[in-house]
Amino acid sequence: MSLKVVELNDRAITVSDDGGILLQSPGFALVEGDTVHVGESAQQLARLYPNQSYNKYWQELNLEPISHGNNFRHYADIAYAHLLDLAESAGLDSDVILAVPGNFTRQQLAIVLGLCQQCPFKVVGVVDSAVAAVSLLEPPRTTIYADIQLHQVVLTRVSLNGNSLEAGTTIQIPGVGSQSFMDRMMRMATDMFIQQCRFNPQHNATSEQQLYNALPDWLTEVDDGNLILELKAGDTLHTAKMPRDSLIASLSGYFQKINEQIMALAQGHGAKLLITPALASLPGFQSSVGLPCEVGAREAIHDACLQHRREIESETGAMQLVKSLLAPEFDAEGTAKVSDAEQPTHVLCRNRAVPLGGVELVNLAAMNGSSAGASALQLTIEGLPAHLGRLKFANGRALFDSGEQEYTLNGESARGEKELRLGDQIRFQGSDDELVLIRVDGV
Repeated sequence: MSLKVVELNDRAITVSDDGGILLQSPGFALVEGDTVHVGESAQQLARLYPNQSYNKYWQELNLEPISHGNNFRHYADIAYAHLLDLAESAGLDSDVILAVPGNFTRQQLAIVLGLCQQCPFKVVGVVDSAVAAVSLLEPPRTTIYADIQLHQVVLTRVSLNGNSLEAGTTIQIPGVGSQSFMDRMMRMATDMFIQQCRFNPQHNATSEQQLYNALPDWLTEVDDGNLILELKAGDTLHTAKMPRDSLIASLSGYFQKINEQIMALAQGHGAKLLITPALASLPGFQSSVGLPCEVGAREAIHDACLQHRREIESETGAMQLVKSLLAPEFDAEGTAKVSDAEQPTHVLCRNRAVPLGGVELVNLAAMNGSSAGASALQLTIEGLPAHLGRLKFANGRALFDSGEQEYTLNGESARGEKELRLGDQIRFQGSDDELVLIRVDGV
């Protein structure tokens, strides 16, 4: 079974595997008696049923009783229902690495790990989201990592200490989460509809929910500097225009609040700012910041968890939050380097170690009696082609290129060219043989 990564950010809990992001599930719950609906379906009904809806159970995760007349005892029960839904929807049934934000307390982390023990997957490691996100970039001495949650922005200072990146001070900025921005934009959109169409979309819960659900798409549709807003009420289609500059101006107070804390955290450290795609998508935010700013990749945390898997996974089974990871080294072209101590030199198959560098993988079952070269590794697999791939060194990196042939790398489906690390394992369907990347010192 392949390793999966679960990033716990209530704006969108993200589950990913080697193929990329599997799903994103916002931290919303709609409770009906003994049943709880979570994620996007609950979010799209939250304004229709406000007394049955919850969206702070991750931020305020605790065991305090809920006095709302439902059959769930506390926020931990709702979080558990969300974890079970993630497990079912994303097929979480094996090893999982959790990436958690820096604002999680020890008690909250203990609650999450306790809940996960009752789930069908196994947590094998826990890492701070900020240090994971920064760990694949060429870092300055200090990086401020900024992410947005449902109800707050969280800033974490990640510092370079020797050859390690360490997550340090975390600041929470309440009142500027994605819901605050949504509420502000809804008020602006309502004003536009009232002024231009004499239609109030917040007059009833149904049209208010429709407005809420439609906002994210409107932000991507800009025509001549205006956001185009469309809502249907009965048989009437209402269309309004919102000047993008006016929207940015209305959000500037929130941006100022965030930037004040960024500058306070970065002061005197010559820092760079790394922001998440969700924060970068807010109209006008990037141009408001006063530091060198970079937008992180959508799958950065997942990629980092895989690359640093050996540092993150617990060898004893006792979970500890990993807040320090090895910093990458880069060559003159800006490509991340692997230290010599971690670079494989040979591939091991059937107790034979073959030096890397132009090693062909051939399938005797498809060669019709032809012989393979001395540098070839020979497998016998019915139903696969004669040529299975080539192991090589290029620019100081160990690579395997299978062309279009599918294989598994560390239990995860792959094809084409992949960079290899020490300890990586390659298998082909239909064969019990395993190729392991090893290091032989003195060669």
